[in-house]
Amino acid sequence: MPLLLELFLRFFYVGLFSVGGGLATLPFLQKMGEATGWFSATQLSDMVAVSESTPGPLGINMATYVGFQTAGVPGAILAVLGEIAPALVIIFILSRFLLKFRNSKYVAWAFYGLRAASAGLIAMSCMSVAVLALFDKAALLDGGTFFSALNYWGIVLTAVIFVGLRIFKKVHPIVFIAIGAAAGIGFHLLIGG
Repeated sequence: MPLLLELFLRFFYVGLFSVGGGLATLPFLQKMGEATGWFSATQLSDMVAVSESTPGPLGINMATYVGFQTAGVPGAILAVLGEIAPALVIIFILSRFLLKFRNSKYVAWAFYGLRAASAGLIAMSCMSVAVLALFDKAALLDGGTFFSALNYWGIVLTAVIFVGLRIFKKVHPIVFIAIGAAAGIGFHLLIGG
């Protein structure tokens, strides 16, 4: 299959089944990275960090990044089109019927079920990112202990940011993202990795 068509179809699949926003795309992107080799789990974690700190929806930012890294500008365009096409088609179809059935208990139940599925996808995404940030899986796979696989810098930074978010509720989240990025660069330079 040609690369551009594969990009479009894979992101069409992601857009079709990732109900609940950008974070809900992460399990699908993780599987895509494993299946295609276009990006690693660590690169996915970096993409999430960059996509969260740039303007625009997370899913679109991720599609743009993967598409561009894989096939340049045409890849970025087709990945984004693949990501948004299912939503456009579904919205067009639903808009025709939803007004007619808006008081239906079955429609209400369907939306109730979608909320639960969306919450599950987002929770799984959070757990995946936490494992990438707080554990060194390579150390664990090389015969290390659980404690030797812990990323202590990541745990400390997570705790500091969490407490900071609770104490300084009026500070914009971009400030904490910038602090996290600066700390990550500092940790990287400090440990020489």
